[in-house]
Amino acid sequence: MNSFRHRRISVLGLPALVLLITAAGCSSADGSASAAVPSPGAKTAKLCQNLDKVLPAKVDGADREDPSPASTLTAGWGDPAIILRCGVVRPTKMSDPKVAEGRDDDAVAGGVNGVRWLMEQQSDGSYRFTTALRRAYVEVRVPEGRDTSSVLIDLASAVKKAIPEGIAD
Repeated sequence: MNSFRHRRISVLGLPALVLLITAAGCSSADGSASAAVPSPGAKTAKLCQNLDKVLPAKVDGADREDPSPASTLTAGWGDPAIILRCGVVRPTKMSDPKVAEGRDDDAVAGGVNGVRWLMEQQSDGSYRFTTALRRAYVEVRVPEGRDTSSVLIDLASAVKKAIPEGIAD
């Protein structure tokens, strides 16, 4: 009777051990990027899912490698990763009159290939771009050293196709 119990524990313990080893192998130590997944309303989420379907395979020459956790609201390219998040909240800088007047040293409004963006330089040298005058806010974080204009050019067509012009809810 005692040996039966021992076998049962060993057999049940093996799958748990395999699961533990597999989970450890997928930790963030493997170099993959991570991104907080936005939580937009249903209409915005649908627009973001449409965007995910038309995003390019390459941005600034880097292959698409989506961040974790996997979501149709996030995408990534390269290492260090260019990260796109769709359905983010409106940045407070969009309401700042200094930005519109060009008097803000950390944020600039502008457009690339028919898509308007708010550009904010981050303290680590990276840039955060957020679409303006679209039905959903799309945020793109570009690491220091990447060609920001190339990134925005590569993404413009997909944004125009999936996210209509207008004011986001």
